[in-house]
Amino acid sequence: MTIWDILIWGGAALTVAGLLTLCWCIVTVLRARRSGAGEDALRAVMQRVMIVNMAALGASVFGLMFVVLGIMLR
Repeated sequence: MTIWDILIWGGAALTVAGLLTLCWCIVTVLRARRSGAGEDALRAVMQRVMIVNMAALGASVFGLMFVVLGIMLR
């Protein structure tokens, strides 16, 4: 296994972790909306989830960049 294979598989793992975290964000917001909580409680959940959502998007982007870079340099 070369360094490029490690870069490809590591990037794929990072992308999958980001996508799973995005799914968690979706499920968390749907549960909060269905619980019938007040507007302030829903706003607090949305603020917390938005930070995690942006981090997950960043992780997915970096993972895909690592995969493409590993494929190009292989």
